[in-house]
Amino acid sequence: MASNKSLLILPGDGIGPEAMGEVRRIVGWMEDNRAVSFDIDEDLVGGSSIDKHGIPITDEVVDKAQNVDAVLLGAVGGPKWDNLDFSIKPERGLLRLRKDLELFANLRPAVCFDALVDASSLKPELVSGLDIMIVRELTGGVYFGEPRGIEDLGNGIRRGVNTQVYTTPEIHRVARVAFELAKKRNNRVCSSEKANVMESGVLWREEVTKIGESEFPEVELSHMYADAAAMELVRKPKQFDVIVTDNLFGDILSDCAAMLTGSLGMLPSASLGDVDETGRRKALYEPVHGSAPDIAGQNIANPIATILSYAMALRYSFDMGEEADLVEGAVQKVLESGIRTGDIMATGMTQVSTTEMGDAIIRELDKANG
Repeated sequence: MASNKSLLILPGDGIGPEAMGEVRRIVGWMEDNRAVSFDIDEDLVGGSSIDKHGIPITDEVVDKAQNVDAVLLGAVGGPKWDNLDFSIKPERGLLRLRKDLELFANLRPAVCFDALVDASSLKPELVSGLDIMIVRELTGGVYFGEPRGIEDLGNGIRRGVNTQVYTTPEIHRVARVAFELAKKRNNRVCSSEKANVMESGVLWREEVTKIGESEFPEVELSHMYADAAAMELVRKPKQFDVIVTDNLFGDILSDCAAMLTGSLGMLPSASLGDVDETGRRKALYEPVHGSAPDIAGQNIANPIATILSYAMALRYSFDMGEEADLVEGAVQKVLESGIRTGDIMATGMTQVSTTEMGDAIIRELDKANG
């Protein structure tokens, strides 16, 4: 059945356009083989937008992002734009998208592919089969709280101030996202904060508990201090299903969890907003890795994280779980066959280019589609 869902593609900078080119091929495969079609628009963000328009994102692109079902972004930034004023650096384009679309829930899966177990710094038995989802609150907390700044107290003394602040609506909405995800997974949520030393942590724990007990009684809820969660992630990571946490702790814990997989460049992410009156939820999907300008244009970049970001879009924005499974399964089969790009190359494997990795994934899609 054809779909008229809309997708805005922002390839970005560095390896972004190359990786996104492989996604466009898979989008085409879906249309040809699964009758899944999208109204697709493509535009500029980051350094590419600066080069053409003088700013990291235009009002027109933001307006487009506001009016599509999902945004798929490559990566932004690079040394070419390092000396620009902070207000117009490439990363400001991404931050504006998150702010203007009110994307408050960041989803960071940490999945260890069986074929890459040996790439993890942890013992294989600790990470084999690992599948964690970290839900990070993205628009509040200490990164945005006021007052903030650096002040001169005189006598050569300065003071830096940041404010950790949350309101109940901010906590409730991100908690609901975590509980809803858990219902589709293993029905377990671990909420992480520092309620032992921070009032904002006390509020966080109390309000997450209220949402769990009143709206999601079927989901098992536990609580863990953020420092203990960091320790447990490297001690016994498979004890977790969904972790929900604030902006600061989510920043730290999601990177920690990502490295458990041994392949930071393989991981996708999603940033979600609230559901509107039509049932649509604004969403931005992007790989966790950066723009890797040192290898851009050489056809050696790994496109898998961007491809898996597209799979997340299929699953969470378009309710196409079967198609998402197809894409993720094809990636798994390719890795099992020993095909690798340079960043995940290992002894005895076959090294391929960006486009050859795309070729291999499409071949597996063909096999799976029968």
